[in-house]
Amino acid sequence: MPTTAEFEHMLRGASLRVTRPRVAVLSAVHHHPHADTSAIISAVREDLGEVSHQAVYDILRALTVAGLVRCIEPPGSVARYEARVGDNHHHIVCRACGAIADVDCAVGSAPCLTPSDDHGFVIDEAEVVYRGLCPSCSTTTATTDTRKDSRV
Repeated sequence: MPTTAEFEHMLRGASLRVTRPRVAVLSAVHHHPHADTSAIISAVREDLGEVSHQAVYDILRALTVAGLVRCIEPPGSVARYEARVGDNHHHIVCRACGAIADVDCAVGSAPCLTPSDDHGFVIDEAEVVYRGLCPSCSTTTATTDTRKDSRV
């Protein structure tokens, strides 16, 4: 996990002024991958005390534009933020609890990542969202299903 000095260096490297709220937001995103804005606001307030919602939204926007964080919007979910930037990774989302995990790019033959018609676009990214049940929910579901079967 980066240190405060490293967060400051990242901000300067992106030509952003170093402020305590910016460092706190960047730190929160690093410490809470795939967190939504509410969770980031809570983490920042634990660190700094009172910070406005708008300030955090503005900082997240600036950090996203600068390429220091990435905003993802899985279908059916609010926007979430992560510090893993600069690669074309994907996500897997639990249908039951909403947990999100990173997945490296698809390997092998992946024709679904090559569009049938690029409409003249220069494509530099493909986003895939895998859906399923996380280990915890799949265990819970299996246990629940077993109980249902035994009552029949």
